[in-house]
Amino acid sequence: MYAIVDIAGQQFKVEKDQKLYVHRLEGEEGNKVSFDKVLLIDTGSKVSVGDPVVKGATVAAKIVAHVKGDKVLVFKKKRRKGYQKLNGHRQHMTQIQIEGISEKVKAATKGTEAKAEEEQKRTVAAKPKVAAKPKASATAKKETTAKTAAVKKETTAKATTAKKPSEKKPAAKPAVKKESGEDKA
Repeated sequence: MYAIVDIAGQQFKVEKDQKLYVHRLEGEEGNKVSFDKVLLIDTGSKVSVGDPVVKGATVAAKIVAHVKGDKVLVFKKKRRKGYQKLNGHRQHMTQIQIEGISEKVKAATKGTEAKAEEEQKRTVAAKPKVAAKPKASATAKKETTAKTAAVKKETTAKATTAKKPSEKKPAAKPAVKKESGEDKA
């Protein structure tokens, strides 16, 4: 039996009595923790896939130790500039041991589902309805359309007067050299 569980933002495939390193968790060494973001459980005969998580499923674990990960070297350099830096980083980790995987799926009967739907309908029906807004009269609509038409006419009139085409001078003709007859002879 195994499960895929989300622990501190990462997904792990876990089995009973497995030890693994995860990002630092809060809690003392020896404390028990449980994870309820179980994405998949495989019992061998049955596979339960969550949507996004399996409801009622948990993974129990025990904190074994708080440790630091291996050192990672970060080297930065800009060539021909005399710039280089070397930094090291050790990630804080927690070692946990998986103690058990439990899948407590509540079997919902059809009667309970029907009762839940009926209750939801009652709550929707019990909510007070908002009064509808009165519709605008026909004369008010005509007035607003007349005003908008007048504004459109004004703006188009201003736009046409502002965009007077500038008078262009005809382009000057290039000077043509005339060859004298003396050079040809």
